[in-house]
Amino acid sequence: MEKKNHLFKAEIKEILDLVVNSLYSKKEIFLRELLSNASDAIDRAKYLGLTQPELVADNPTWQIDIVADKDAKTLMVSDNGAGMNADELEKNLGVIASSGTKAFRAALKEKGGANLPELIGQFGVGFYAAFMVADKVRVVSKKRGEDAAYQWESDGTGSYSVEDGARDACGTSVMLHLRPEFEEYLDEWRISELVKSYSDFIAYPIYFKGLPEKKDDDKKDDEKKEPEAPKPLNTMVALWKRPKKDVKPEEYTEFYRHLTHDYDEPIETIHFSGEGQVEFKALLFLPKRAGMDIYMPQTKRGLSLYVRNVFIGNDFEMLLPEYLRFTKGVVDSSDLPLNVSREMLQDDAVIRKIKNAVTSKILSVLGELKDKRGKEGDDGKKYDKFYAVFGRILKEGIHTDYSNAERIKKLLLYPSAQTADGKLISLDDYVKAMPADQKDIYYLCAERLADARTSPQIEQAVRHGCDVLFFTDPVDEWLVDSFREYEGKKLVDVAKGDVQFGSEKEQKEEKESLDKAAADLKPFLDAVKEQLKDEVADVRLSTRLADSPCCLVAAENALSPAMERMFRAMNKDVPHEKRTLEVNASHPLVAKMKGLSGDALKDAVELLYGQALVAEGSPVPDPGRFAKLLTALMLKD
Repeated sequence: MEKKNHLFKAEIKEILDLVVNSLYSKKEIFLRELLSNASDAIDRAKYLGLTQPELVADNPTWQIDIVADKDAKTLMVSDNGAGMNADELEKNLGVIASSGTKAFRAALKEKGGANLPELIGQFGVGFYAAFMVADKVRVVSKKRGEDAAYQWESDGTGSYSVEDGARDACGTSVMLHLRPEFEEYLDEWRISELVKSYSDFIAYPIYFKGLPEKKDDDKKDDEKKEPEAPKPLNTMVALWKRPKKDVKPEEYTEFYRHLTHDYDEPIETIHFSGEGQVEFKALLFLPKRAGMDIYMPQTKRGLSLYVRNVFIGNDFEMLLPEYLRFTKGVVDSSDLPLNVSREMLQDDAVIRKIKNAVTSKILSVLGELKDKRGKEGDDGKKYDKFYAVFGRILKEGIHTDYSNAERIKKLLLYPSAQTADGKLISLDDYVKAMPADQKDIYYLCAERLADARTSPQIEQAVRHGCDVLFFTDPVDEWLVDSFREYEGKKLVDVAKGDVQFGSEKEQKEEKESLDKAAADLKPFLDAVKEQLKDEVADVRLSTRLADSPCCLVAAENALSPAMERMFRAMNKDVPHEKRTLEVNASHPLVAKMKGLSGDALKDAVELLYGQALVAEGSPVPDPGRFAKLLTALMLKD
């Protein structure tokens, strides 16, 4: 045919400028787009060959070739797929956003085609990414079933030409005349890197061939090397698309290390498919170790996203809730809504459904691991190892994911008054072990486990056979507002408000005993309250003390001393809240102080208050004064 020059349609100059300079965030994306187009062309040829076997009579070995010519500064991507004739070249390449792939699928659907192939292209702009790195692009194509080949060429400035071309085999070749600043894409290592990053799981082998550079006449090759058999740059088989039973554990481990650059093995591998309204495949991993940036809010985290085996990007946060950010892995779906550049997800119902399915699966697997705690073998230890590293992050979900809060609560573990050091119990374990007359779940907030175990506030609870959970993680108290009850049982802080233990009969008897003691100790209690009026809100007899003489108790909705100290360490202005000093009516020290008066009583009261502060881990107001009083007491006969 005679060479014809055409003007691009749809204000091509402006649109091409938009594609080249604004649509893609990275120039290197051009290779991903061209390889995706080549893959689609082969898919189309294979699919058409099912009903028109004459189109594939040459019994081709499907493959994609990348040829680099450093002398000519050209890079060519070639396939042996369906090919295009002159009309299709003009229609598909002469009009921006005219997708041949999309039109092919639409035509098949109109004919009632079933089991349509998974094709990558959707928007018809990927081809033009070539102009980001090239100042001229030449396409030579020969359509299967036709004899003639045609050539399309453009410099991307507003026009293109279509003429007869020369190509023996069916398929398409896209040749890029690279700009000087992009000659790095002629190096095999760079092309291999990009294929591994973006197109590793395209289903057809991708081969690289570098044409030999011309040598000076005075240089001779002294050695002749035997050509090596070409090896594909890509893996081709996506691990997540293989049946789970066909994947070996070492293959999962190798892929995890490739994905995360972690030298260790994952604690658990989650390989599953989502079916129904939205179809996707996912391969997820729970690591053994937390990354150094896991608590840095500015760091992007998420899953790697593939669409029809083509890598779209890392850290897609929309597919995973923040409290599961420790999860690594990939999601691959044909249903995901991407923007035109295929670099960003568009928020819609499809994404939410995939996110919900991924979240549910991870929580289910964690629940299964938790149920295996204590069993023989490595499975019995997995959850404790996981929780030691990521438990604090998992807790965030109670506050941020209301729909899954109850499931997350079942996954939490805590130390308690009745468990040995290093042992943790779940809320279900706690509830099962509750005495018959215990109605509430008791807990205590403390900065250190050692402080919690020796806290005066837990004494009566322990004496009555009630366990007390220890909230020693700063996030625990922050979550209390979202964690008011579990399985219909209220969570009660033993260091706040009024608490009573034992049966109703025991509580009644204890109240009568305290009322009697309060009347007897009223002058003493009034004297203590008067002396400490600037420090405490009230002084009363305690229902929670057994062995200690005193303790401090906060109002039910007040911050704990540990939380107050943490806020002050962060330079936050925390108003001073007066607490209640509780004393043990049956303690010998209280009986002895009852008989004191004057300065002796004042010194004893100051020591008593200081003791209550020290017992909970709080500083005394005047350490020097407290030390002198303590020294004088120790020297006293």
